[in-house]
Amino acid sequence: MATSEELHKRRVEAVARGVGSTIPAYVDRAGGGTITDVDGREWIDFAAGIAVTNVGNSAPRVVEAVRAQVERFTHTCFMVAPYESYVAVCEQLNALTPGGFEKRSALFNSGAEAVENAVKIARHATGRPAVVVFDHAYHGRTNLTMALTAKNMPYKHRFGPFAGEVYRVPMSYPLRDGGLDGATAAARSIEMIEKQVGAENVAALLIEPIQGEGGFVVPAQGFLPALREWATAAGVVFVADEIQTGFCRTGDWFACEHEGVQPDLITLAKGIAGGLPLAAVTGRADLMDAVHVGGLGGTYGGNPIACAAALASMETMRELDLGAAARRIGAVMGERLRVIAAGDPRVAEVRGRGAMLAMEIVVPGTLTPDPAATAAISAACHAAGLLTLTCGTYSNVLRFLPPLVISDDELGRGLDILAAAFG
Repeated sequence: MATSEELHKRRVEAVARGVGSTIPAYVDRAGGGTITDVDGREWIDFAAGIAVTNVGNSAPRVVEAVRAQVERFTHTCFMVAPYESYVAVCEQLNALTPGGFEKRSALFNSGAEAVENAVKIARHATGRPAVVVFDHAYHGRTNLTMALTAKNMPYKHRFGPFAGEVYRVPMSYPLRDGGLDGATAAARSIEMIEKQVGAENVAALLIEPIQGEGGFVVPAQGFLPALREWATAAGVVFVADEIQTGFCRTGDWFACEHEGVQPDLITLAKGIAGGLPLAAVTGRADLMDAVHVGGLGGTYGGNPIACAAALASMETMRELDLGAAARRIGAVMGERLRVIAAGDPRVAEVRGRGAMLAMEIVVPGTLTPDPAATAAISAACHAAGLLTLTCGTYSNVLRFLPPLVISDDELGRGLDILAAAFG
């Protein structure tokens, strides 16, 4: 087997430079809370493929389901010759997502594709053009979703022009808006929408219940319910982007459940299928069914192998009660992170929910972001065998997304490495 060094030389000659990687090692196998590279080095995994392998890598039910499906058929295109597993995934999503109303689902390939289709559905159903998004938001890398995303580098830089009729308003960011309460923060955003866009022009209000790439920003209590209430009154489709927060990651099946928010549409991907590419839009039947036949779809959307993996993943989540596992991870990890923060003035805040936690790093005594220190801490983790990620509009947030099946020993060893990296 080639070494990581040999593989990297091949990569330089074969792979576009614009595709980056967090660590220089090349993976041979992974499972539970660890990744092993081709040189035999083990890494504690605090990334989960960016919140994808919630059930762990090569989870037994997923492997079994994928193997069985591959032996039967690999592709027909649901729009050409449909199959049961697509229907079964939609049935499960309709039942699992928040809201007691009648629902429909449609399956796609990626989170960005789900977001684009949610916007299409909202525009078609309402006949309105405008989409409202928030500061620090991340919604994808396609042309429309780059317009919806806030951060320029690396996501948007020199890739424009972008799609129009996208409007950005302030997010509730307690650390950076003076601890503004949720209702007041929502009123600020709503006033801007009404003055600068006009509620009657807004098709959709799109928000991550906890922001992902933007810095794991947790809005103040009451912010989401106030926006939901306004959207209902204004006839605006409330879209929850749960691509990173979904499937037990925050301790509930979906993050918007924490405050009882019931979105009109919810976008899903990442943790849905145990590592296979699958995404979905689930929502109110009247909205989903408003689109004409043939208006939604795609060649690979709801691929039968990915659907088999999704059904197995959701069964694993139920069987292992991964929502409870996320809450346990959050309690253990949160306590250790707060201890680190108490002894290091560079940590402005520890935040998150469940197994989706973060530390914001600043210049001591200020709120000035310190991306260099953040990168150095993360690099020290990598050097010691802990896979961590950074994020945030200012690139100054360490984020932690361990697989929900990580063992207590693996979690503890990873936290020890993290503590040492802070020196």
